[in-house]
Amino acid sequence: MSLKTRHRDFTVEKLLELDRVSGLSVAPDGRRVVCAVSRPDLALDTTAAHLWLLCTQGGPARRLTVCGERDGQAAWSPRGDRIAFVARRGQGPDKTAQIHLISAQGGEAAACTRFAPGVQSFKWMPDGRHIVFGAWVWPELRTPAAQHRQQLLWDARKETGLATSQAFYRHWDHEIPQDRVLHLLLLDVDTGRLRDLFAGTAMELPRDSEGNDGYDVHPSGSHIAFVRDPDAQARAGNRLLLTELHLRTGEFRDLADDARWDFAAPRYSPRGERIAVTAAEVGKFHTALSEPALVQREGGWCLLAAGADLSANPGLRWTADGSAVLFAAEQRGRCHLWRCRLGAAQPEKVHEGGWVQGFDLAGHTLVIAADSAMHPARVFAVEEAQESGVPRRIESFNDPALRALRLGEVREREVTGALGEKVQVWLTFPPGFSLRRRYPVTHMIHGGPFAASGDSFSYRWNPHVVAAQGQVVVQVNYHGSSGFGHAFRHSLIGRQGELELQDIEATTDWLLAQTWVDPQRICATGGSYGGFLVAWMNGHVAAGRYGAYVCHAGVFDRVSTFSADSWALRPKDLAAEYWRDMPAVLAQSPHAFAARMGTPTLVIHGAKDFRVPDCNGLAYYNTLKARGVPARLLWFPDENHWVLKPANSRLWYQELQDWLALWTGKRSRHRRKSLPSVDGSVAHAPSL
Repeated sequence: MSLKTRHRDFTVEKLLELDRVSGLSVAPDGRRVVCAVSRPDLALDTTAAHLWLLCTQGGPARRLTVCGERDGQAAWSPRGDRIAFVARRGQGPDKTAQIHLISAQGGEAAACTRFAPGVQSFKWMPDGRHIVFGAWVWPELRTPAAQHRQQLLWDARKETGLATSQAFYRHWDHEIPQDRVLHLLLLDVDTGRLRDLFAGTAMELPRDSEGNDGYDVHPSGSHIAFVRDPDAQARAGNRLLLTELHLRTGEFRDLADDARWDFAAPRYSPRGERIAVTAAEVGKFHTALSEPALVQREGGWCLLAAGADLSANPGLRWTADGSAVLFAAEQRGRCHLWRCRLGAAQPEKVHEGGWVQGFDLAGHTLVIAADSAMHPARVFAVEEAQESGVPRRIESFNDPALRALRLGEVREREVTGALGEKVQVWLTFPPGFSLRRRYPVTHMIHGGPFAASGDSFSYRWNPHVVAAQGQVVVQVNYHGSSGFGHAFRHSLIGRQGELELQDIEATTDWLLAQTWVDPQRICATGGSYGGFLVAWMNGHVAAGRYGAYVCHAGVFDRVSTFSADSWALRPKDLAAEYWRDMPAVLAQSPHAFAARMGTPTLVIHGAKDFRVPDCNGLAYYNTLKARGVPARLLWFPDENHWVLKPANSRLWYQELQDWLALWTGKRSRHRRKSLPSVDGSVAHAPSL
């Protein structure tokens, strides 16, 4: 293979060279945008993120921060002269994340907080002299000075054990700080003086809401609205109510409290008389969609465009005149930006196609970050007031790299799946695909299950990296996938594995009817819920139909998975509790069908995975070895539900490609000297 051709192949190394844009914030005058741009570094095995300035009228991007390793959550001051952001940049209190300030003209950033417990998120107050931020604090300590001292004592302790009586004590990959809760604090930017706004109360932010979507500041600066868990025992899946704090009096009042509804993502209207939120009728279905809604501060609330069958993502924005709310929501394998006008029957699309990863609005200038299956996120600006405004591309971070790469074509299809309903299928073809050849095919099954594969560019399961090895990659949006309405989403509750398998099998039947498919070289891979489905397939599909499986972070044993951080939600998904109805739980657990498993499997898991604890992956691998089924284990002692370190990400792709190549008889093209053995050897990260 020539050097030129190799350069054009889309390898994991090329994937890791791409810039990743996130965290848009538009200046008050609408002329500039600050965003975070991150890129992995294989040599250092780190991923750095820095702030960049973009002009909404076009022009070259300008790097704003240089010194930090992970600068993020940037936000313009109300006057547009300064930018605040969160970063870790030093010793002492700066070992934890602090708020930093930098001039919009550039220069050196300076920390404006020295709060030892650290800062989770923040928002500017309208006066530009104060900032409200969220932090984990000891609720019995009423002053910031006491919090600071206690944090220093905590850091100096020699014990490593964590003791708790809480029901919600860890999340994804980190422990909820022991004996602490999330409070809002008020910072005087000029003096550094702090005030705990929740001190002496039982108020706290939800324990999984470490971003700033859980609270908002009134345009006058007089009030703060936030969502909270009213239950005496906080836990994942509890419904939230909307509360407002009067900053001058310290009084709290509940604005929206309905036992059947879960409220989230509050956003004050420009004049402050109402608050946009998302509302999900969890009293009816725990899978209820998060619909855009309006809360009147003087009492009452209502849904906006009820019946649209869309689930709004957090991060709502009002138009400048307060006549409409903007939100991102999935629909059929894409995530559009929508505008919901007050009083309108249905929302309308503002930005269509691809996948909106983020957006912001200042005045009439709307800025959108959106990717597609063919490219990472790009940033566009448009005059939102213009109904026919044409988006302007305002950056070109990845253009040179993409011009040097070959990506195969991506197509969308439908097949008839479970219940006689159509399911969406995405196909990613290798470069140079020809109908005159036969290709190996790999299912890449998405997680969730309330998620979707679609017109988006993934870094962890990128189909182009696999397709570049000569595979056709297939992604099925099976029953339960998001973006296809509530009935489709809810259909798998109490029978997990049943409908999804029918959808995947129907897709495989369709594939077998295509002349370009090699029927002897079909494999299936999946992560998280997709990993569960791959394990499920191994016990429900006859050996030989699929050449091999790859199970990443998949549920194997439903009972042992009760150790997950999301344990409170699992009985709702299964419609059964194992201590009351073990047969119903076992009927949805792959391990109960282990006697039927006979397909070679690569099992991948991380030890820091709290969503699907690694006892699942280890038990699955051990079971296959005990039964004499060819299996290989890739276990990371330092990764969570995802694989985030650049070197580990490369190893992940290499192991996946080698395993597929081994069982499809096609040699992988990445720079490794040998294929893995399948005699029981274990692949592992270098730190083992």
